[in-house]
Amino acid sequence: MVKEFVEFLRQYGVIGLAIAVVIGGKLNEFVSSMVNDLFMPIVFQPLLRAAEVDDIRKLSWHGILYGKAVGAGIDFLIVAIIVFVFAKYVLKEEKVVKR
Repeated sequence: MVKEFVEFLRQYGVIGLAIAVVIGGKLNEFVSSMVNDLFMPIVFQPLLRAAEVDDIRKLSWHGILYGKAVGAGIDFLIVAIIVFVFAKYVLKEEKVVKR
């Protein structure tokens, strides 16, 4: 029974999928930290001082947290670009030379 289970895991690539999920989750945490703790304060610091706000995520208008949305959008773009570059590098196909 254990042998069949191990064969199932190998056949369907469950181990690789689990590793990808863990790495993807940690990549998301890393990029979120970079965006929220480094990028946003450096880029938006002059605007925040002018608006007298200490954190961009607190910027709102009639209850709409647009500062948080901007941060999430930048976070998404960075993760999407990293995944695209990684997938392009890992999944690149060999070019067939025609004669």
